[in-house]
Amino acid sequence: MEKILFAASEATPFIKTGGLADVVGSLPKCFDKEKYDVRVIIPKYLCIPQTKLENISFLTNFYVKLSWRSQYAGIFVTEVDGVTVYLVDNEYYFAGPRPYGNIYEDIEKFAFFSKAVLTALPAIDFRPDIIHCHDWQTGVIPVLLKESFRSNSFYQGIKSVMTIHNLKFQGRWELQKIKDVLGLPDYYFTSDKLEFYGDGDFLKGGIVFADAITTVSKTYAEEIKTLEYGEGLHDLLKSRSSSLRGIVNGIDYEEFNPLSDPYIYKQFDARSFRKEKPKNKRALQEEFGLERDDKAFLIGIVSRLTDQKGLDLIDQVMDDLCGMHVQIIVLGTGEEWYENMFRHYEWKYHGKVSANIYYSEEVSHKIYAGADAFLMPSLFEPCGLSQLISFRYGTLPIVRETGGLKDTVEPYNEFESTGTGFSFRNYNAGEMLNIVRYAMGVFENNKREWNKMIDRAMAADFSWKKSAISYEEMYDWMINKK
Repeated sequence: MEKILFAASEATPFIKTGGLADVVGSLPKCFDKEKYDVRVIIPKYLCIPQTKLENISFLTNFYVKLSWRSQYAGIFVTEVDGVTVYLVDNEYYFAGPRPYGNIYEDIEKFAFFSKAVLTALPAIDFRPDIIHCHDWQTGVIPVLLKESFRSNSFYQGIKSVMTIHNLKFQGRWELQKIKDVLGLPDYYFTSDKLEFYGDGDFLKGGIVFADAITTVSKTYAEEIKTLEYGEGLHDLLKSRSSSLRGIVNGIDYEEFNPLSDPYIYKQFDARSFRKEKPKNKRALQEEFGLERDDKAFLIGIVSRLTDQKGLDLIDQVMDDLCGMHVQIIVLGTGEEWYENMFRHYEWKYHGKVSANIYYSEEVSHKIYAGADAFLMPSLFEPCGLSQLISFRYGTLPIVRETGGLKDTVEPYNEFESTGTGFSFRNYNAGEMLNIVRYAMGVFENNKREWNKMIDRAMAADFSWKKSAISYEEMYDWMINKK
């Protein structure tokens, strides 16, 4: 049986700040349990709700050498959906109201966590064939495997995968501080290893030393090898092309199931959406202050309100959009500029725009189920989950062709009657406005084609099971590779 350990800074159902937690929480349970023993290790943050920790038990403890001192590490264990999950305890590092804080604190925190993960393996009697590291917080694990732990026969032959969920976040800090906290020799802090323009870089270390590298879509795997998307690491990623692959994320088809979803107004499936989905739209309009209008083209946006999400494009054409037979409902928080922008448009176009500047899982499900289309004009999008959730609820995505959006949304072709949504290529507000107009034209004038597109979208398979098969193929290749 092949043994795999997922090491990450967050995982559902314990702690979540973004899509990383969904991957680490959902993917391990989808592997073939006859062939793979997949386990997870995360920090035991003080901010994890106590209700999530009721079934954990203490396993062991030890000390981790961090630079000139030793730090206590306790290991707790539990089981979630048949997957063993370990939690690393240290109240000094993992206290606080949030899992992440100031970068200089996080650098030391995740250096400790990475060393604790490796130190724990003999203590928990689990020797993985592969350690699957997620994002910069675990980026030094592949480095430590090849250096500090190499002399111990227990660790020899253990391989590592580095998965990049978002290249923008790399764990960079002052070189000397990183050198001090990791206790690695100067040899590791050169421009071809952990050094990055005078600083140290955790993620770069993982990319250099991991046996395989993945990211969360095929297009993003190509994009990050370019100057535009590579965040300074494009040449390194090009040099490691043969070890880099893109595997699209999935979603939990039990959690996002319009036939059993307790949050939505009226449950439906692919057979009943023609009758039941409009009831969700009417209820959404009523609850969130939009005019009751079956014929209005209702566009949903559920997003972090940041530059990455292409919201400046929306700002440029909002007056044009609101001059059309369009309604827009927004849910999310983020940069103050964008929060106030949507509040302003709700005031200006009351009854056509609903700005909900907070986050609620329940409201997000209502928007996915009730909107006609879902707008994602991202500047870049490693994978994106919202478009996959939209498919599930028969809400057609309108996206920019980047990263996972390009890989998952097949643009509508009116001549061949194919496609699962609408897309535009260039990061341009005029192009976005044109594709929204085009989508609205199909919605208004060709409802039969629109519904056939919903049929195709709801039939698309972006479950974690499909992603797991691609990861299994990679694990097999790594383990059998001499």
